[in-house]
Amino acid sequence: MRLQAQPINVVSILGADYSIKAPEGQEETLSQAVRMLNTALAETKRQYPTLIGDKLLVLAALNLCSKQIELQKEHQQTLARTQAQIDATVDAISRTIGDQ
Repeated sequence: MRLQAQPINVVSILGADYSIKAPEGQEETLSQAVRMLNTALAETKRQYPTLIGDKLLVLAALNLCSKQIELQKEHQQTLARTQAQIDATVDAISRTIGDQ
């Protein structure tokens, strides 16, 4: 079995270039992640213009993580609501069938 070499992608973050290996088929995901990070960095820089380097990067990363946690909570709430609706529908169908 021969392992395929992962392509190396050069991305730019905070003006520095990084060579990153992305699994085959994940190059677009990497590009989207880089764009998202650069956008978060720009937004954070606008809010805190004196931040530079690692401090800017850490604050932007924390903001992204906070957004991700909120999205996960919203997703779990949506799943719970959907499951409750499904359960109510199944109960209603069961009662309807049982009444016949």
